[in-house]
Amino acid sequence: MEHVTQSPTQDGFVQNPYPFYDHIRPLGPLVWWQDYAMPVAAGHETVSALLRDNRFGRENPLGLTYPDRLAPFYAVEAHSMLELEPPRHTRLRSLVLRAFTTRRIAALEPEIAALCHQLIDAFPEHEFDLLELYAQKLPVIIIARLLGVPEEMAPELLAWSNAMVGMYQAARTPEMEQAACSASVEFTAFLKTYIAKRRTDPRDDLITNLIAAEQDGERLSTDELITTCILLLNAGHEATVHTLGNAVHTCLTQQITPTREPAFAEEALRHDPPLHMFTRFAMQDIDLYGHSFKTGDQVGLLLAAANRDPAVYPAPARFDPTRSGKTHTSFGGGIHFCVGAPLARMEISQALPILFDRCPNLTLAQPAKYANLYHFHGLERMMVTR
Repeated sequence: MEHVTQSPTQDGFVQNPYPFYDHIRPLGPLVWWQDYAMPVAAGHETVSALLRDNRFGRENPLGLTYPDRLAPFYAVEAHSMLELEPPRHTRLRSLVLRAFTTRRIAALEPEIAALCHQLIDAFPEHEFDLLELYAQKLPVIIIARLLGVPEEMAPELLAWSNAMVGMYQAARTPEMEQAACSASVEFTAFLKTYIAKRRTDPRDDLITNLIAAEQDGERLSTDELITTCILLLNAGHEATVHTLGNAVHTCLTQQITPTREPAFAEEALRHDPPLHMFTRFAMQDIDLYGHSFKTGDQVGLLLAAANRDPAVYPAPARFDPTRSGKTHTSFGGGIHFCVGAPLARMEISQALPILFDRCPNLTLAQPAKYANLYHFHGLERMMVTR
């Protein structure tokens, strides 16, 4: 196996990781990324196969160890279906899908469109940050409405989400860890109180539906409800913000006009996705792709590298919404395929064309810079004029 070195926090990589992916992809199905001390996969075929291979999972079969100071964060993670394997994962996901239905998401379309127009109406005439006033606000307000929490809570939800996802970043510091733990405590306390209210005063919202969801006589516990709400916010919000920001940036720099065709949203997700690496644990000893995995070993799946594999996508660096063929890996795959994919697709397919319809003269006021967020990939800000 080839060994490679590349700091995930080095600015050149942060701004454009794709040359590194192009370099390692031909080296074999797996390469050893020394900065992470683990093998990673960059080709579409290998990444897709590992996403669906039940011999690899999100839950460490040897158990998770962490310092006591991080206990508040991992107390939330302990009930996350994203971090669990069957049978717990199967039970949790089945219950969540009974409340988070495609039909319910589809019914949000006019509401999402109306919110897009409302946010654009509030744009100032002078230079402003499109991420702050549009890409960040849209998904967090929609998630707040979907959950049934007060819309005025959006700033707090956004702050808690940003702090918690900092735990997944290569640039993570002790200060970020403390912020994530504080956010976990505050978010949990808020949701515990709010869920207790909904148990006695049900409404037409996702929290009420999650409380009512039942399968084979089982329901979500309060801890599972809290973690599920946090997961839906953190995963759904963070990814959509980056996808919208990256897509707008691509459109502005390449003179592309978004359309409402589903293929446009799919190409936006493929071309410059919000999540670049997703890890898996070996659930057993296994020899694969010339490497001997021991139980508990990790492998990194480079989703963004798979999305630009020239063996699958001709001229992969080019934004081309007419593409057809194999599906991108931006939503993962297998049993952990993103439960929020229908909502993300709808938000993207509404937010991009409405923005460019309403603001045909939208222009970058300053060069945009990607933030030091890896494994995520998104802009620090995007200053524009309209």
